[in-house]
Amino acid sequence: MRVNSRGFSAWLPFAALWVKNSALPRIICEMASRQSPEVGRHEACFCFMISRMPDKASSKENAAYLRVGTSSFTAEGWEKTFYPQGMQARDYLSYYATQFDTLEIDATFYRIPAESTVKGWYAKTPTNFLFALKAPQEITHERVLVDAEPVLKEFLRVTEHLGEKRGPILFQFQYFNKKAFAAPGDFMARLKPFLEKLPSEPRFALEIRNKTWLGPALYDLLRKHNIALALIDHPWMPRPREWFTKGDAITTDFTYIRWLGDRKAIEELTKTWDTTIVDRTRDLQDWVEACRNFMKRKIRVFAFANNHYAGHAPGTLRLFTELMEK
Repeated sequence: MRVNSRGFSAWLPFAALWVKNSALPRIICEMASRQSPEVGRHEACFCFMISRMPDKASSKENAAYLRVGTSSFTAEGWEKTFYPQGMQARDYLSYYATQFDTLEIDATFYRIPAESTVKGWYAKTPTNFLFALKAPQEITHERVLVDAEPVLKEFLRVTEHLGEKRGPILFQFQYFNKKAFAAPGDFMARLKPFLEKLPSEPRFALEIRNKTWLGPALYDLLRKHNIALALIDHPWMPRPREWFTKGDAITTDFTYIRWLGDRKAIEELTKTWDTTIVDRTRDLQDWVEACRNFMKRKIRVFAFANNHYAGHAPGTLRLFTELMEK
């Protein structure tokens, strides 16, 4: 096939828009190299136009500062729509790691895993993969930080087998009524000595579900100890912009986002998590705006989707990624 040089120049602007994310520039370069020098000059102009387009650079920036994953890598229905048909459960994690570069492990909330399990997680994932781990509920829900250091020490010892793949540890707290803590200051008094004993590595994030506790006292305490405040999309908690009405909710060099949704409401509709049933486009557009602002500040973002958010966590991540790329 030969390319007419005059016709080639006429469609360059349209071609540039069409192929900016494809492999076509390379193909045209190969074609043009076999044509006349005049076509070669047009081809050079075309390739320059492609190279100047910003999308690839923004994608690289996203890769440097943004990681997205799901909360757990198994769920009822995923074997039909996320994992290849017939795939054995033992291969799920390896496949998952070809789709996303991070994973929040929910199972560690219920118990400290066996060392063999942790070693298996490491073996089944690539070198650039990161695991976020939920701290055991014995620390956050049962002991509520009282005499919790031995539990945390054992948890960190076991999960150390993840090596460089161990990402942030999340302390997820429940909603506390006034019987548990009469005022936010009472919780801060419990939290402060616990944070003071944490090691500098791995990194930690903290999630609370008391909206009125958000503000300078909590933010400053977390900032002092280099702990990230988890930003959650949950019926009880603020919308993305509202997290910042009482101060800067970014308390260290990374942030930890969790798209949780309304568990009770969605489970009235389904308990099979194979498809999206709640349109979260508008909500995720707000989070896209927030994440772009975080990354402009050179803040690393870990974002995790739960099935209860929209019905199918991988679908939530696909939608978020599409919106980020617009």
